[in-house]
Amino acid sequence: MGYKVAVVGATGNVGREILKTLAERNFPTDEVVALASARSVGREVSFGEDEILKVQDLATYDFAGTHIGLFSPGAKVSREFAPKAANAGCIVIDNSSCFRMDPDVPLIVPEVNEHALAGYTAKNIIANPNCSTMQMVVALKPLHDAFTINRVVVATYQSTSGSGKAAMDELFNQTRAIYVNDPVQKKEFTKQIAFNVIPHIDVFMDDGVTKEEWKMVVETKKILDPAIKLTATCVRVPVFIGHAEAVNLECEHEITAADARAILRAAPGVTVVDHRADEGYVTPAEAAGEDAVYVSRIREDMTVENGLNLWIVSDNLRKGAALNAVQIAESLDRLFLQRAA
Repeated sequence: MGYKVAVVGATGNVGREILKTLAERNFPTDEVVALASARSVGREVSFGEDEILKVQDLATYDFAGTHIGLFSPGAKVSREFAPKAANAGCIVIDNSSCFRMDPDVPLIVPEVNEHALAGYTAKNIIANPNCSTMQMVVALKPLHDAFTINRVVVATYQSTSGSGKAAMDELFNQTRAIYVNDPVQKKEFTKQIAFNVIPHIDVFMDDGVTKEEWKMVVETKKILDPAIKLTATCVRVPVFIGHAEAVNLECEHEITAADARAILRAAPGVTVVDHRADEGYVTPAEAAGEDAVYVSRIREDMTVENGLNLWIVSDNLRKGAALNAVQIAESLDRLFLQRAA
C-alpha cells in the first residue's frame, strides 16, 4: 500500500522536478495530485514517462486523506495553505523559507540531520533548507564530525533558476538582446544578469547582509551546529542551473587535504572529483540533472591554523529542492510511517 501525495506548485520549475524525482525514485504512491493556483487549473504535467496529471486548484482542494504534501509554491502561498493541509492530517514538506526557523518545525537534510525528523509531529510540517545551504551542509557534515568546524567563509555562485522561470527567461532574453544589439530589459534582477554577476540575492537587511546570506548563517546553525560561525557573500551568476560555492573552513583539529578527501569520498550524497589537472573538477554544467553534491579543489589553507578550501557544486533544482524533499518523504516512510512496508 502506497501514499496519496499532493505536489503543490506543480507547474513551477521545482514542482515539475519533484514529480520527475518521485517517479524516478519509485516512491510508493497510490495516487499523485498536482496542485497549483486557479490560473493553472486544467494544465497538464508529467508524472513519470507515461502518466499525465491534470492540475487541480489548490484553493479548493481538500487535503483530508492526503498523506504527504510536497510544497513548492513560494512563501506567501505556503504560509496560507501549509497549515491548512497539516491540520487536515497531511504531512507537509515545504520548500519555501516560511517555516525554516520555526523552532517547532524540523529543518532537514537527510544525510545530515535525519534524526531531527522526529519533531515533525509538533506541527505536521517539515522544512527544506535554502538550496545554497543544503548543498554546503551535505559536504560539511562529515568534516565537522571528524575535525569540528569552527568557522566558515563562503562565496556562492548561484544560478538564475534559484529565482524561478522568469529569472531564467530574463537571462536568455538579455543574452539574445546583446547579441543582436537590442536594448537590454531588466525586471527580475536589479542589474543586468547576462555577461555579469550580481552580489545581491533577496533583500538587504539592516546590518548590510542580504537575506540569502542570513539564511545560510541561521540555517547552517540549526541544521549542523549552533556553535559554527559563518559569513557568506551570495552572488547571482549568468548560469541557468547549478549553484557553486567556494568554501573556506577553520577547524578545531588538524586537517589535511588527504584526510578530508578520504572522508568526503565515504560520505552519503557526496561525490569527490578532485584532480589537480585540466578538467579535474566539477562545474554547474556537469552537475545539472545530477543528484550528487560534488566536491572539488580540496586543498589546505596555510594562512590559518587547520584551514581547508573546497569547491562545492550541485543542481539547485535537484538536491537543492526536489530531491531533498523526496528524500525526506522516503525517510518518513522508513522511520515513522512505514505505510509501504
